[in-house]
Amino acid sequence: MTIQFNDETFRDDYTFKNSQWAIDRFPFPFHEDSYMYSVNMEQHQGGPEGSIYEKRFDVDEHYIAEMKDRALVLADDPLRCQSLPHMTLAGWDLLELIMVSKSEDYPDMFELHRDGNNWHWINRPLGIDQKFVFMDEATLPYGPMEYITRQTQGDFALLDQRDENLWMDAGMITTQADWSLDFDIGMNFFEWHAPVPKAHEMGIFKRALKFLLNVQQGMPARRLNWTMTVNPLLDTSPENYHKWGVQKTTLTPENVGQKQYLRVELQTFFRLPRSNGLVFPIRCYLIALEDLVTVPKWGRRLHRVIRDVPVELATYKGFIDNRPMIVDYLSTFDDGLPTSPGIWPEKATEPPLNM
Repeated sequence: MTIQFNDETFRDDYTFKNSQWAIDRFPFPFHEDSYMYSVNMEQHQGGPEGSIYEKRFDVDEHYIAEMKDRALVLADDPLRCQSLPHMTLAGWDLLELIMVSKSEDYPDMFELHRDGNNWHWINRPLGIDQKFVFMDEATLPYGPMEYITRQTQGDFALLDQRDENLWMDAGMITTQADWSLDFDIGMNFFEWHAPVPKAHEMGIFKRALKFLLNVQQGMPARRLNWTMTVNPLLDTSPENYHKWGVQKTTLTPENVGQKQYLRVELQTFFRLPRSNGLVFPIRCYLIALEDLVTVPKWGRRLHRVIRDVPVELATYKGFIDNRPMIVDYLSTFDDGLPTSPGIWPEKATEPPLNM
């Protein structure tokens, strides 16, 4: 299909809006009516046609607007993009991975022509036509990681693998869910996950690290993560908490459906060929509750999940104060009927709401 890109904002007047197409393909993260941390990894080898899993790096109607928002964040805070000196090779690996993937998966929008190390990259949606020499930073306007992630939706953490651990030694992080690259850079896997409640004592991160250390080139993995956000904010960083944290107090029973968003991250993991690093793309998807509940299965299930999620997790994910209001709203879309297993909407077979 031909993607119609939205003219929209993720700040100030918040004109972000999902089309029906975007709602139908939203990555709903709950496969059952309850939630607890798990490793929940699977192979990232495509998915149903039209879904966010189909391509290696999903491009959707929000692409241009998200890239404009990233540029605004970087202009205000350049430290959202950092790379330790030994990660330059991994940056070139990432540039190659994204350019090859996008030119193969979306040939109408992206082209890559290679003649030895002389490369020619065309990004039609952003109006970019760039000739450069692969592995020569002087031929690009930015370093390789920054150059390509200014053109790719989602955040990117570049992880160095050494000493039986993963170290966050580079990244482009402008759409994060309340964590800081500037704080975490140079930390290992256990250190940057230290604030997460319950998961450490459950052994989740030990199992996850074991899995990730063994991800092979050409065999990427994926998982979903989630949180809640008031207003369609991409940049919910600790550095800007004074701007977005206060917005939680603006929620009312009358506007909760419009202003409360479910925020879902598609997290993927690719082994890089030259550096042997691991790239960790974190793609953020947003949906207002009023749009989500148009899918009966999702409305029923989200009510049950948010109502029953442990206090520690609701606190960590930042919606504990507003949980009663959110649960009250969602309860009007839960008639108590059973839901089918899995994340897909099942519109053809799921019974309509009967309240």
